[in-house]
Amino acid sequence: MKNSSNASSLKGSLYVSVLVQLMAWLLTIFDVPVVRQVFMFAYLTFFPGFVFVKLLKSEELDRLETLLFSVGFSVAFLMLVGLTMSEVGPLFGVIAPLSFFPLITAVNGLVLLSLAVAFLSNKKLTFWETRHSSLPFPAILSLALPILSISGTYLANLNGDSLILMLTLAAISLTLVLTLAYRKQLPLGYCTFVLSMIGIALLFQSSLISKYIITFGSDVPVEYFLAGTVQQNARWSSTFHYIGDMGFGRVNDMLSVTVLPVIYSNLLNVDLTFVFKVIAPLIFSLVPLGLYSIFRTYVGKTYAFASVFLFAAQSTFYTEMLGLNRQMTGELFLVLLLMVILSKKLGTLTRMLSFTIFGVALVVSHYALAEIFLAFMIFVLVYLAIRKYPQRNLTLAMVLLFFVTMFSWYLYTSGSAVFDSFIRFGEQIRSQLTEFLNPASRGQQVLTGIGVQTSPSIWNTASRGFAYLTQALIIIGFVGIITNRLKTKFDKEYVAFSIGAMGLLAALLIVPGLANTLNMTRFYHILLFFLAPFCILGTVMLIKTISKRENELAVTILILLVLIPYFLFQTGFVYEAAKSDSWSLPLSKYRMDPVRLYGALGYIDDYSVASANWLSASANVSGGHLYSDWSAIYTVLPIYGMVYRGDIKELTNTTVFNSNDITYLDYFSVNYENSSAPSLGHQLLSNINLIYSNGGSQIYSAP
Repeated sequence: MKNSSNASSLKGSLYVSVLVQLMAWLLTIFDVPVVRQVFMFAYLTFFPGFVFVKLLKSEELDRLETLLFSVGFSVAFLMLVGLTMSEVGPLFGVIAPLSFFPLITAVNGLVLLSLAVAFLSNKKLTFWETRHSSLPFPAILSLALPILSISGTYLANLNGDSLILMLTLAAISLTLVLTLAYRKQLPLGYCTFVLSMIGIALLFQSSLISKYIITFGSDVPVEYFLAGTVQQNARWSSTFHYIGDMGFGRVNDMLSVTVLPVIYSNLLNVDLTFVFKVIAPLIFSLVPLGLYSIFRTYVGKTYAFASVFLFAAQSTFYTEMLGLNRQMTGELFLVLLLMVILSKKLGTLTRMLSFTIFGVALVVSHYALAEIFLAFMIFVLVYLAIRKYPQRNLTLAMVLLFFVTMFSWYLYTSGSAVFDSFIRFGEQIRSQLTEFLNPASRGQQVLTGIGVQTSPSIWNTASRGFAYLTQALIIIGFVGIITNRLKTKFDKEYVAFSIGAMGLLAALLIVPGLANTLNMTRFYHILLFFLAPFCILGTVMLIKTISKRENELAVTILILLVLIPYFLFQTGFVYEAAKSDSWSLPLSKYRMDPVRLYGALGYIDDYSVASANWLSASANVSGGHLYSDWSAIYTVLPIYGMVYRGDIKELTNTTVFNSNDITYLDYFSVNYENSSAPSLGHQLLSNINLIYSNGGSQIYSAP
């Protein structure tokens, strides 16, 4: 009977697998709207990796780990397939290897091959569990969070009303209260699902507040331009065309923003804007789940939930990161690598294969994260060797493999732009060491963070106070662990990673210029991968010190008194409620200063996009120079005009127009920049011809 049951299950799994492959073909070929997008996103993001998990026979993984590993393997698979086809396809006469038919053929063919190997090598292979499971009702209620977030962005875009978005943030705060209050009654799977809903709600409220790309002052214009270039050529090239531009060269190395968006765009039949604004945040929303999977092993599910809440509450998660798609993808592989290294369940073969694949994927996703991770691994190895602890999960061979992969890729692609940048950043830091006693050498973000900069309002002062409180609790919790005053399940590897994180945090504050290599906000966001649980443990340590005993109720109250105000300040809820000066684009866009909205945050409007599209399609910019104001050079022109920013000259009072020169002015330039930046040369435009205007954006041509 048992053999008959196994055979029946195997046959059922085979039928389902073939059906999934067939649906992938039919839905893409016949282009069934909506269904194609939803099914193909789920298929591409989960199924190839899930097959590989089954191929590894990784029965030791639980459901959350299986989900995360499946997505990680799938995303890595897509990037490596795109890389291989771009390099090998032309050798076999495939001129456009990243176009639809070569892609769908390669992806489906490789998945089918993997399925065949999996079924032949594992006679007990099944793709589902027969035991009954259901999502707990309290978790189902959290589905309202992303629904409220999406509805709120629609209303805010329609008439500027941010009431629903405010209610969403209040509901997220209430979710934290209920989770901690009823922690002993939490059903299985509650925290995982609720955290995913919170992450999606926070990310979508920022990414969907405009139907166009929002830069948040980051590198997404470069990412989008290079993705658009790959899509136009239907091929990624390791030979970079913009010699000398290290910024573009570094990003060109990253398959996470050159190959991956194109694969999703072509196979889902959506534009790149949709990929950057919807698909990338959905994948990024899994990072908190990976952290939860790690933290719960050491501090339990409730404190792990609160730790991840702190990570997601910090504003970088749902603002600046949305302008850094390569780092969003890179962080998925960073958390997966940490899961691999810290897991006590993985077998040797599974650990090594997973580390290799996720390590390669991190290298081709984000150079800075790869460099930081390498530094952490080296530190952990040295720390464990000095303390004479056995090195079970992280070995010298793994570190060497990652090192060789990283520097080989960065040396031999895009004119070694990443490697050259690494050397240049090192030289910049070395040259600033003479400014050790000058606080300004640490950068404005560091000065603001340590309270040197003057706070502009009482609300900003209060916000800084709660931020300082979370940081103080991190230090208290860290000291409690190091001195063994707190008893936890932290293993030696995690403690070593945490010591490295605290050391890096100290170096960012002490070493001149170091924080400026990535931005202090991004550094702190990354360090919370390791340090977030210490904030929660700091509350335990503080209460234990004051009351001389462990008091769960007091700890819960203190956590809520710290995290909820911190969250409401970070998201801009308090500033919007008080109608104070705000940086929250979702909540306060309707009353925001134009210089901040269009300049610092990189908001793009319909007028500017329409004119950029017209410029790209109709204007001849090859016969002369293209001039524009700074607001368009770093936002709409490289994204929707597909113009390389190095080919755009900034318009100033000294600009002299020659024949066939084109001048582009976006909505901000036409309506606001004369008053905000009077040094620019708009008065010169009276001498050239207006060739395009849509009422909010203009294009001129010199005769």
